Amino acid sequence: MTATESEQKQEPSPAVPNPVSTATDLAQPPGVEVAATSAPASTSPVAHGDGNQSRPESRSRRHGRGPRQEGAQTSKAAPMGASRAARAIPPVLEQLAELYPGLFGEVFLPLKRGIFQDLLAAHPGVLDREALKTGLAIHTRSTRYLQAVAAGLQRHDLAGQAVEAMAPEHVHQALLEVFRRRQSRAGEDLRPKLLQRLIQAFEASGLTREAYDERVRGRDDAANALLDEALAEAAARRAKDEALLRAFENGGQTIEVFADMYGMDPRAASQTLERARQRRAPATS
Repeated sequence: MTATESEQKQEPSPAVPNPVSTATDLAQPPGVEVAATSAPASTSPVAHGDGNQSRPESRSRRHGRGPRQEGAQTSKAAPMGASRAARAIPPVLEQLAELYPGLFGEVFLPLKRGIFQDLLAAHPGVLDREALKTGLAIHTRSTRYLQAVAAGLQRHDLAGQAVEAMAPEHVHQALLEVFRRRQSRAGEDLRPKLLQRLIQAFEASGLTREAYDERVRGRDDAANALLDEALAEAAARRAKDEALLRAFENGGQTIEVFADMYGMDPRAASQTLERARQRRAPATS
């Protein structure tokens, strides 16, 4: 895909293996999924270049502390005249930040599919069609937007109401891209943290292991290896939790006595047992 598509496909090219609608499937009907960023499909999720689309420091309503700090670090680290040219904020994004500060201001929220048409309908003659298309593509490639998607936040309409759950594959791909960008600047290996986030995303999806794998697996070997490791770790945790639940049910002890026997905090033991009970219910597919 190109950075911006036709009026029916407002999406940038995929940053990671599978096309996902982390963002700018904003003019799409509900069933269409698209991508969030424009890095090569073969890019490893935690080992390559920045790709950060955060805009430079500004006094506009679009910017919080994160982008300002990143801009400061970039200017300090780069030789004179060699720093990456600052990206000017498209005027249409300034307009959107004024019109919808809860969506496009200092805090970004995932946008509902079809938001492109909603914006044009809400502001006829005010928002330029092509400028809006380009602006939304830039907005939804930004690290801050992808962080909102990676957190599993719901999609929102122009009124700021949550209207649609974020698809598991979009959360997964956003996680890979956000950590890929962070790893390029970090002085530590972020792979363990990414692994835990992938496990959490799987657990939050409510899907079976097979159904989740089918939805999120892509063409990138490194990303798929992380997925395999995350799913294996999640399965091991589930097996351990189930074994603890069976032991508790067969033992007849109070939760306090049971927790003490296994060297666990009573509250943590109670949470583990409740989690295992919930997993006994049939998972969705």
